[in-house]
Amino acid sequence: MNKTLRFMAVPTLALAGLALSGSPAMAADQSYQSTLKQLNGSAGSGTIQVHVTGNQAHVVLNVSGMPATFMDAPYPHVQHIHGGAQGVCPDPSADKDGDQVISTTEGAPSYGGIVTTLSTSGDTSPAAGLDLKVAGQGAAYTVDRTFELNAETKAALEAGTAVVVVHGLDPATLSPAGAAAKSDLVPELPLAATSPALCGTLTAGQMQMPAGGADTGIATETGTDTGAFVVGTGLALVALAGGSYVVRRRTAAA
Repeated sequence: MNKTLRFMAVPTLALAGLALSGSPAMAADQSYQSTLKQLNGSAGSGTIQVHVTGNQAHVVLNVSGMPATFMDAPYPHVQHIHGGAQGVCPDPSADKDGDQVISTTEGAPSYGGIVTTLSTSGDTSPAAGLDLKVAGQGAAYTVDRTFELNAETKAALEAGTAVVVVHGLDPATLSPAGAAAKSDLVPELPLAATSPALCGTLTAGQMQMPAGGADTGIATETGTDTGAFVVGTGLALVALAGGSYVVRRRTAAA
């Protein structure tokens, strides 16, 4: 069954304090890559490749081992390229409130604001940072798409400060304080839902992109299920709605 995922009553710019935006910019042809490391006790793993040709960027992001479900629906994982800061992933000292979880805002001094949203289709602007309709779904997925490069992302890549962050933790793996805490971005959600799980700095280097044309979505092996976060006054966090989308979720070994 096809399902559509969305935030309801959540400002699209909940990450506005961390987001940057800009106009398309030309860039010298170059390839970048990173192996993503775990944050906040995540059990996930991931790799990303970005090939820049002119003002076009072709990205292939592979993620596995992530939390599979949230409130009986496929877990939506948002991911972004961040920039404009130190260009590194945060270490445990970034946890300033002592809950043993590095929140998105606590990590921002290390990796900076959103410069590109690595959505499965459509809008890649920073404003789409919490758009769960185009988030990765479930435990394992691949984002394979081409998008127009903006000036901020170009500058971060060339400066070596572009950092990829994948969000969404399993609340059961957090400390009692972390599991009980509310999101620093969307207070109606638990801290786990929006906190970083994987992180890696994009570095220039030689790599091979997959043969053939780029998809504009998530490549999958099974199914087309997604869940829906719905945040309303009653704090109903998940709802399912009919609809079509371009995510084909690949089920990982639990």
